[in-house]
Amino acid sequence: MKIVPLGHALSLFLAITFTICMLWGLTVPMHMMMGNTQVNMHMHQGWAAFMPGFHWSIAGYVVGLAWAYAYGWYTALLFVPLYNFFNKKSPA
Repeated sequence: MKIVPLGHALSLFLAITFTICMLWGLTVPMHMMMGNTQVNMHMHQGWAAFMPGFHWSIAGYVVGLAWAYAYGWYTALLFVPLYNFFNKKSPA
């Protein structure tokens, strides 16, 4: 497995997912009632915990995209060498 294709694929996946989440936050009310329980339908507090510098603004969105892309590469840089190590074919 190669690092570069997986790094780009994971990074774009996370960036697209982050963008969808931000669009969700713009279109859905922050709190909704489900039965008798009020439920928070937004993720911005969760994103802020994993993405330092993220806040609910255009600049925060750009920071979040950068973090999403970085997390994709972080995952690829750790996963591919581990996968290749454990996927070695033993001589027969």
